[in-house]
Amino acid sequence: MSYAAAVDHLYALGHELAPATPNTPRRKFDLAHMRVLAGALGNPQISFPSVLIAGTNGKGSTAATLSSILTAAGYRTGLYTSPHLVRVNERIQIDGHDISDEDFARLYFHVDESARFLVDSGDLPYPPSFFEVLTAVGFLYFAGERAAQAEKTPVDIAILEVGLGGRLDATNIVDPILSVLTDIALDHQDYLGNTIAEITREKAGILRPGGTLITLPQHPEANQAIGEAAVTLNLRAINAANYIPRQTPGVPRHDLELHSHETATPLPANHYRVTIDGEPLEVNSPLSGHHQQRNIALAIAAAVELRNQGGYKLFLESNQSSYNISNAHIEAGIRNTQWPGRLELLTFSSGPSLLLDVAHNPAGAWTLRAAIAQLPEAQPRTLLFSCLRDKDLNEMAQILFPLFDPSSGDPERRKDHIVFAPIDNPRAARIEDLLAAAHTLDIPAHAAPHLAAALAQARAVTPANGLIIATGSVYLVGEIRRLAGEL
Repeated sequence: MSYAAAVDHLYALGHELAPATPNTPRRKFDLAHMRVLAGALGNPQISFPSVLIAGTNGKGSTAATLSSILTAAGYRTGLYTSPHLVRVNERIQIDGHDISDEDFARLYFHVDESARFLVDSGDLPYPPSFFEVLTAVGFLYFAGERAAQAEKTPVDIAILEVGLGGRLDATNIVDPILSVLTDIALDHQDYLGNTIAEITREKAGILRPGGTLITLPQHPEANQAIGEAAVTLNLRAINAANYIPRQTPGVPRHDLELHSHETATPLPANHYRVTIDGEPLEVNSPLSGHHQQRNIALAIAAAVELRNQGGYKLFLESNQSSYNISNAHIEAGIRNTQWPGRLELLTFSSGPSLLLDVAHNPAGAWTLRAAIAQLPEAQPRTLLFSCLRDKDLNEMAQILFPLFDPSSGDPERRKDHIVFAPIDNPRAARIEDLLAAAHTLDIPAHAAPHLAAALAQARAVTPANGLIIATGSVYLVGEIRRLAGEL
């Protein structure tokens, strides 16, 4: 079967978080079902060591950075993330390379055939979900089921980003050698709980008795819930705060040796020094934004722990004692991290630049707002925005829309605009709701029938020296990034 057929078949499964209808009730998550599927596939998830990363925001950036560090150290490293920006292959990578179309199609139909047999035999009550199928494909790929290799060889380690929550997430059938918790905030309350404490307890479901946790101090409710879990499970908790610079780097950009990725961003670079085991380590990350310092710190702490494992039981003889990760490997891995759509600047031969950021919830919107505060005040800006209707649209509007208000009386904002467009997703917010959110704040806004028209409109109203900021959803950023490639 072809790759196109595999992708079409996958999307026909529908999205786990799609709104319930009378004919399709909301899906219930159950790890027992994922274990049945994995068992029928030979339990590929036990073939390789893994690190499991959960949180509300920053888990993808942390996973990408840690994966890049391990690759720089010479280990074949699997990376499983979600969602994707443009192609589903992006979710499953080894050493920074997406799974091939051939391998994806072959493994997808292998999982699908096994799932259909399990449903027919009564071992599964219904077919696996979109995310469960992709997780199974990723596990098989990391276990060595690759067409290009005659001999089955697992990856040296896999970095796995949790999809939703943690306790009941399909990735949580692994036995991780490290668990990482990134920043936790309110999101997906329908599934995870209505308070930060409730959500944290769900995400802490990735922790293991006697295991190792890497995290950072954060919201007091989250800290308390994490602390309670740590005591109950008798695990070892590592605070990554030592790898955050003591103060925001104040070195002007022109005083630093610029690397190629730094010349393309209007935001201050994350270029600073930290200390590891008494030795200086230079952090020079292509991921912009002050918030990335926390994600980088978590990745550094995980790398340091992996190289000092001692008692961990690893499956591969070459890694029985520890991973050989030097400070130079950490520096190179951070420097070479690729994680598009996160304060990513695209420039063109003519017309305004485009800044992409997947701020998809209020916490992400606050992070983006902090980044916007670092931009030149006099630069004209256009906000290209849409979001999913299960997000807090009104709060995101209050955070972001006033920064683009041409009627505010601020002379620097007179040339600003806001453009809305619908997202091709069953959970998308309606244009009427987006316009209503702006109207409630008395901020002018315009609507376009689709994202291609919205991008064209934004480019038409934004001066050549201006900046279009596209944000509000991963789905919006992915499509805009694809469309920008055609400009």
